[in-house]
Amino acid sequence: MTSPGQALPRAFFHRPVPVVARDLIGTTLLVDGVGGIVVETEAYARDDPASHSFAGRTLRNASMFGPTGHAYVYRSYGIHWCLNLVCDAEAPGSAVLIRALQPTAGTEAMAQRRGVAEPRWLCSGPGRLCQALGVTRALDGLPLDAPPFVLEDRSGTPRIVEGRRIGITQAVETPWRFCLAGSPFLSRPPRG
Repeated sequence: MTSPGQALPRAFFHRPVPVVARDLIGTTLLVDGVGGIVVETEAYARDDPASHSFAGRTLRNASMFGPTGHAYVYRSYGIHWCLNLVCDAEAPGSAVLIRALQPTAGTEAMAQRRGVAEPRWLCSGPGRLCQALGVTRALDGLPLDAPPFVLEDRSGTPRIVEGRRIGITQAVETPWRFCLAGSPFLSRPPRG
């Protein structure tokens, strides 16, 4: 890992996807200066039946098969954008879904985009998070170590809770959901 406050290098994302998903907890993610502390992630590997890449490369998931350290943005249920970070140089098609942030920067912009003022509801869930940060398909495939993105290392060692992923029907028992213990900003409480 890098020093606290330092940008995450692309090599950070070359590692296996569950390792990256866990290590992202407590980092800072900003998009055009708006964002906060990552408090919830989920890992999806190339050979994972719940992953968009499981059936192979398509137009929709092409960014997942590109270089690590880039964004993969897709629409969920045709409604919400979701932000993923492409990982694992040894297994192209792997990515970490950013599920929730603790808002710390640009909260006024987030509140305006979301139409809510309560910080708890600004970024708790992948769709809310993307709406609050202004993430759209226009960011798909962009490098995470260049504007509009800022990803910085965490300070300290957060206490992390691991559990089963949510909102999926395949591989539901895989314990690849990572949450900052005790955070009120999670999309849902952790489950075993």
